[in-house]
Amino acid sequence: MPEGLSPIEAGKELHEHAQQPHGHTASTGGDRHSRTVQIGEALLLSLVTIAAAWSGYAAAKWGTESRFELAQAATLRNLATRADLSALSTRNFDSSTFNAWFIAFTLDDPEKQAIAERRFRPEFKVAFDAWMATDPFHNPRAPPGPTYMPQYRLADQAKAEALDREAVAASAAGHHAGEVGDNYIRITVFLAAVLFLVGIGSTFKLPTIRYALIGVGSLLLILATALILQQPGLPG
Repeated sequence: MPEGLSPIEAGKELHEHAQQPHGHTASTGGDRHSRTVQIGEALLLSLVTIAAAWSGYAAAKWGTESRFELAQAATLRNLATRADLSALSTRNFDSSTFNAWFIAFTLDDPEKQAIAERRFRPEFKVAFDAWMATDPFHNPRAPPGPTYMPQYRLADQAKAEALDREAVAASAAGHHAGEVGDNYIRITVFLAAVLFLVGIGSTFKLPTIRYALIGVGSLLLILATALILQQPGLPG
C-alpha cells in the first residue's frame, strides 16, 4: 500500500494552505497602515518644523524690534528733556532782561531801558514789541508780559514737545512689538506640543492610537497656523 497522508493530516494541510493567503493579506494590510501612519507623521513633522522655525524667527525679530523701539523712546525722552531745559534757560534769560528793562522803566531811565532792550533776543524783541503795542500800562486787558504773547515762541520748547511725541510713539511701538513677539512665542509652544505628540506616537504599535495623535497634532497645527496668520509679518 503506498504511503500517503491520513485524512486528519490532509485536512490540516488544507487548512494551513487556506490560511496562507489570508495571513499574507493581513500582513500586507498592516504594512499599508504602517506606511500611511509614517507618511502622515513625516508630513506633519515637516509642516510643524517649518511653522516652528518661522514662528521662532519672527519672535526673535519682533523681540529685537521691541528693544530697539524702547531704546529709541528712551533716547528721544533724554533729548526732549535737554531741549526742555534749554527752553527753560532761555525763558529765564528773557525774564531777566525784561525785569532789567522794567526796573529801568519804573525809574524813568531811558538810557538804561535802551541798554536792556539791546540785550533782548531777536525772538523776544518781537514778542516785546507786540506786547507794547497792546498799551499794557493803560490797557487792563493787556497780557501780563511779553512771554504771555502768542508771538513769544521758544524753538527749544517746540523741539522738546516734538521729541516727546516721537518718544511716546516709539514707546507704543516698542510695547506693541513686544506683544507680537510674545504671541509668536505662545504659537511656538503649540507647535512644540505637536512635535511632542508625534514623537510619542512613534512609540505605539497600534495604528489607531497613532492616527488619533496625528489628528490632534493636525488640529493644533491648524490652530497655530490660524494664529500666525493673525499676526503681522516681520518688522520692516
